[in-house]
Amino acid sequence: MTNAALDDKTIVRDYFNSTGFDRWRRIYGDGQVNFVQKDIRVGHQQTVDSVVAWLGADGNLAGLLVCDAGCGVGSLSIPLAQAGALVYGSDISEKMVGEAQQKAQQVLPYGNQPTFMTQDLAQLGGKYDTVICLDVLIHYPTQEAAAMITHLASLADRRLILSFAPKTLGLTVLKKIGGLFPGPSKTTRAYQHKEADIRSILEKNGFSIARTGMTSTRFYYSRILEAVRS
Repeated sequence: MTNAALDDKTIVRDYFNSTGFDRWRRIYGDGQVNFVQKDIRVGHQQTVDSVVAWLGADGNLAGLLVCDAGCGVGSLSIPLAQAGALVYGSDISEKMVGEAQQKAQQVLPYGNQPTFMTQDLAQLGGKYDTVICLDVLIHYPTQEAAAMITHLASLADRRLILSFAPKTLGLTVLKKIGGLFPGPSKTTRAYQHKEADIRSILEKNGFSIARTGMTSTRFYYSRILEAVRS
């Protein structure tokens, strides 16, 4: 692992355990936020809704073993658990995990709550039917993202679902002028990835693309890929 990758992980961990935690807890919650934050909230929720709809459409969500890698405050883990899935959520931020646990306790009976843990994605173990990683790869360059995807693929018996900020000319221009990732309080680096690169990484790990989706709002852009074992 390179020093640059270590620096990115340290930045992400520290950010989401400090100022970033307060900012993103508001965005992922239902309280008052500014125009940009509200737009990001809407976009993130659309991505979550798309993934929940995909899994629900398969008709086997009840009892499905799912790993939510980079679970944040539980935006995906909790609705999946409400639908009957057996969910293991992990995040690099201890504060995010604590918030996810509190949210789950408010809406789910004890036996149906996700199992949450504070853990570096690279340290995750076990086997799951489905592994999901939403809005995490944006914090890491492609080389580090490739290592993460490879590790997540080793945990997935059947399916891996990823989201990432797509690298296109238009979005690159927006990013440069501050339109895509606005606000001085967002101190993590924001990386875009070429879809061809992500597809290639998945294919090298024995997966093929089954479904795709795209969330586009004014300030939130996320490409979603569902990959299944070939």
